[in-house]
Amino acid sequence: MQAEVVKYQDGDVELQGYIFWDDAFTGERPAVLVLHEWWGLNDYAKLRAEMLAESGYVAFAADMYGGAKQTRHADEAKGWMQQITSNIEAWQRRALLALDQLKKHPKVDKEHLAAIGYCFGGATAMQMAYAGADLEGVVSFHGSLPPATPAQADQIKAKILVAHGDADTYIPAERIAAFK
Repeated sequence: MQAEVVKYQDGDVELQGYIFWDDAFTGERPAVLVLHEWWGLNDYAKLRAEMLAESGYVAFAADMYGGAKQTRHADEAKGWMQQITSNIEAWQRRALLALDQLKKHPKVDKEHLAAIGYCFGGATAMQMAYAGADLEGVVSFHGSLPPATPAQADQIKAKILVAHGDADTYIPAERIAAFK
């Protein structure tokens, strides 16, 4: 298993993600962008990227906040998340910058890309789909399910899978209905 720190910029903000691949697999291979929960780029996101790499993918655990920061404090996580989600265009741009980093890796088959995310990351994956990202698939795990505008819906190229618990009351039923 190989891992590499990847530093990249969004304006004045330095972002630091982690890319994983397994040298046991030869040639270019499909790739997955992994988008973290509101806690930041923690070990869980990196573990999921590493697990995908063990399965033959190149996987990039992206940094959506900058500096690969993370927290265990909900108020801090909420503040960081709201700072990103308050500007849809900037949110999408930052996620697409992470996708660009993944595409630059020499082992990546640029025709076979996907994005997955957890919680805030699931919403980020949906924003990538709404931005018309060249992805074959987008998966949201317990994402906030932001509904697409009609214009955004027209831009979606990816197949979408949403995994959301029916008994989960964190996302209001009205939002789930609007998303559907």
